[in-house]
Amino acid sequence: MASTPERLAAVDSAHAAGQLTEHAATTIRDWLTLPQFAAFADDLGERIDQQLWKELDDAYWTVIPFGTGGRRGTMYPVGSNAINDRTIGESAQGLADYVTSILPAGETPTCAIAYDTRHRSEHFAKLCSEVLLAAGFQISFLRGFRSTPELSYAVRHTNSHCGIMVTASHNPPSDNAVKVYWAGGVQVLPPHDRGIIDRVMNVVDVQRSDFDTAVADGRVRFVEAEIDPAFVKAVLEQSSPGSRDLSVLYTPLHGVGASAVIPVLAGAGFTRVRLYGPQEKPDGDFPHVPGHVANPENPAVLQGAIEEAQSVGDDLVLASDPDCDRLGAAAARSLEPGSPWETFTGNQIGALLADWTLATRSRTGHAAPTDRLITTIVTSGLVRRIAEAHGIRGIDNLLVGFKWIGQRIDAIGPEHFAFGCEESHGYLAGTHVRDKDAAVAALLLTEMAASLKTEGRTLHEHLDRLFAKHGCHMERQISVSLPGAAGMDRMKEIMAGLRQSPPSEIAGLSVGRSRDYASLTATAADGSSATIDGTAGDVMIFDLIDPTAPEDASWQPSPPSQFPPLANAVAARPSGTEPKIKFYLFTAAAPCELPALMATKQRLTDRLDRMERELRALVGV
Repeated sequence: MASTPERLAAVDSAHAAGQLTEHAATTIRDWLTLPQFAAFADDLGERIDQQLWKELDDAYWTVIPFGTGGRRGTMYPVGSNAINDRTIGESAQGLADYVTSILPAGETPTCAIAYDTRHRSEHFAKLCSEVLLAAGFQISFLRGFRSTPELSYAVRHTNSHCGIMVTASHNPPSDNAVKVYWAGGVQVLPPHDRGIIDRVMNVVDVQRSDFDTAVADGRVRFVEAEIDPAFVKAVLEQSSPGSRDLSVLYTPLHGVGASAVIPVLAGAGFTRVRLYGPQEKPDGDFPHVPGHVANPENPAVLQGAIEEAQSVGDDLVLASDPDCDRLGAAAARSLEPGSPWETFTGNQIGALLADWTLATRSRTGHAAPTDRLITTIVTSGLVRRIAEAHGIRGIDNLLVGFKWIGQRIDAIGPEHFAFGCEESHGYLAGTHVRDKDAAVAALLLTEMAASLKTEGRTLHEHLDRLFAKHGCHMERQISVSLPGAAGMDRMKEIMAGLRQSPPSEIAGLSVGRSRDYASLTATAADGSSATIDGTAGDVMIFDLIDPTAPEDASWQPSPPSQFPPLANAVAARPSGTEPKIKFYLFTAAAPCELPALMATKQRLTDRLDRMERELRALVGV
C-alpha cells in the first residue's frame, strides 16, 4: 500500500499528464490530507493505487450542485461530484445550519424524511437524520419505501420546517439523490435554496448523532402509520362519482408506487386493478425495465404491461416512476376488439387531465372564474387553450420544475388552484401536496377512462376531439447526455451559440421572436425587444411563424397575454439535475374537423422530423 506522500505524487503526475483536471487534482489532495475527509482517505488511496484516473476525474472535477430537484448524481464511495456519505452529509449539514440560523432562538427545528427503493436510500435517509439530530432537530421518519408526494404531504401534515426525500426519481440504477423540501411541502425556492447552497459549500465538519439512540429517546418519531392513511384520504378528496367499470394494469416499475396508487384506486372503488408482475417487486436495479431506466416518459418501459393488457382485455395501463411522482399511461385507440394500443406523451396526459379536472369542477359546482391552471414554459400550449375554453386563466410562464408550480399555488391562494402540470409527466389536482403526484393523476385518469367507456369512447378518441376543437398540438423532446467536465463545457457552448447566433429559420418556419430567460428579454425578428414576465433561468425559446396558420379570432389567445400559448417553437434548456441538455420541439395546427385530423397529424409529424434534423445540425448533436 502506497504512503500518502506517494499518492500525492501520483496525483501530481496524473494532473501533469492531463489525466486529472485542475479541480480534480486539487480536491483529491484535500481529501487525502484534510482531517474532515479522513474517513475517506483509505478508500480514495486504493483507487489512486489502481490508477483509476478516469473514474476519479469524473468524481472530483467539480462539486455536485443543487438543481431543480435537489442534489442528484452517480453514487461513488468518494468524490465531490458523486453521491456518497460525504456529499449527502454535507447536504444535510448545510440544510441543518441554514434552518437553525433563521429560526427564532429556542425553537426546535423539525424535518420529515422518507426514501425510495434505490440502493442505499435507507442508509442515506438515516445519515441525513443523524446529521440533523446532531443539530438539534426533531425527526418525523417514514419507515419503508414511500412516494415523494407522500413526503411532501408529511412535511405539511407534521408542520415540519423542512423535508428530505432520498430518491433519484427516474435516473439509472447507479444514481441517487436528496430532494430538499421547505415548510409547506414545496421543494426549496429562492432565497432559501441559495442560503442552503451557501451553507453546503462551506461545510467543514459533518456532525452526527446516533439514529437508534434518538429513536429510543423520542427525537426520531416513526410516522408512517399516521401519514399513510391520511395521505390516501387527502388524495381521494379529488375523486368524483361515476362509473368504476374499468380494468387497470398498473406497474410501479420496481419503485414505491404500490404504496400510493393501489390504495388510492381501491379507495375510489376500482376493484379491477392489478399489478404487473415482472415489475412489481421493489428493486433498485430495475431489472425488468428496458435499459434499467424506469422513466415513464420512455414508451418502451410500458411495452411489457401493454402486451399483457392486450392479451387479457384490460382497458388501461398505468406506470409510475420509482418515487411515484410521475405517471405514464397507455390505452387502446378504440373500444373495438383488437384495436392497437398507444402510449400517451406527458403533454397529452396533461391535456386530458386538464380537461377532465376542469369539466369535473364545473359539473360538481366547484368551478369559479378565479380558478387557475398552472404550467411551465415548455409544456404544450394545448393545456392553456383548454383552460381558456373552460373560462379560466392559464398561467404558463413558469420555469421547468414543479417547485415553481408549488410556489405559484401559494401565491395565488390554494383556493384558486384547479390543476397543474408539466410536460415531463408531472400532474397535480388538489392542495394536499406542493409537488407532482402520480397517485392523484392515476385516480383522475382512471375515472376519466371509465366515464368515457360508458360513452363508447377511449382516452385517445377524446384526445382527438380536443385536437379538433382546440388545434392539433404535437411535441417532441430531444435529450442529449453530456457528462463530465467536457460535457458541461459543451452545454455552455451550445447555449452561448444559440444566444450569439440565433437561427432565423427552422423547418421552413421563420423565427418571429427569441426569448432568452437568462436575461428575461424577448427579441423580435425586427430587432425590437421587450421584458419577459417570469423568473430568470437558462432557457432559450424560439417562437416560429407558420404562414399557413389563419389569423382568425378562434386561433388567437383569449384573454390577450404577452405570449400566446405555444404553437410552433423550439426551446433549449440544460438540465438542472442531470448532465444533459434538453431540446423541446412544438408544432400545432388550427382547429379542424375530425376527418381531417389524421392528415394534420402526419403533416405535423413530418414537420417535427424536419425540426429535429435541422436543430441537430445547428447545434452539432
